[in-house]
Amino acid sequence: MSDETGAATGTDAEAQGTERRVRVVLVDDHRMFRTGVQAEIGRTDVTGVEVVGEAADVDQAVTVITATRPEVVLLDVHLPGGGGVEVLRRCASLMGATEDPVRFLALSVSDAAEDVIGVIRGGARGYVTKTITGTDLVDSIFRVQEGDAVFSPRLAGFVLDAFASTDAPPVDEDLDRLTQREREVLRLIARGYAYKEIAKQLYISVKTVESHVSAVLRKLQLSNRHELTRWATARRLV
Repeated sequence: MSDETGAATGTDAEAQGTERRVRVVLVDDHRMFRTGVQAEIGRTDVTGVEVVGEAADVDQAVTVITATRPEVVLLDVHLPGGGGVEVLRRCASLMGATEDPVRFLALSVSDAAEDVIGVIRGGARGYVTKTITGTDLVDSIFRVQEGDAVFSPRLAGFVLDAFASTDAPPVDEDLDRLTQREREVLRLIARGYAYKEIAKQLYISVKTVESHVSAVLRKLQLSNRHELTRWATARRLV
């Protein structure tokens, strides 16, 4: 039996399991989420998906991806060490390989336009949110392996709008003033993290976190973290 996306389920998947295979690396900083995805899609005899590696931050991701050369990487957008965009930047040569290119599919809780467009500009072939079902995720992985672009329904519009012209304007001029690391700190502050928690999450010192917060407040012309939280929430960055 197949669902409406065309992804095989049940006995059909088992019958097709020997016909299609894809090697995948999971990149997400939450171990329990990686474990859940592995359990959901990693039954290779049923889904055809073989999880060949996992990573929790940017450095680990680049190391594992380079060592295993998977066909598809499931990539979270918000990662310690620079975020998903940094993984894409450092893996550009693998994405651009003439033979057996590594393709990236963003899998994130965020549905913010800035996140979607950032990773697509970075070279990802698609973007789906973590509300996706296991069956649809398997289907999306195989479509990306084949070179298709895949998006959760409401996210495709962000990309179409951003790339409607060759000189597409920035998504948010205020946000574009911030560095990637400042954006990461901004999101964590807006989610209610304490400075010590942010420092641990991003592998930086508390003093560095304070410096980033000061820079964000200055660039956005805000006075305190409460205003910053309201600003980020209004733009759906949290």
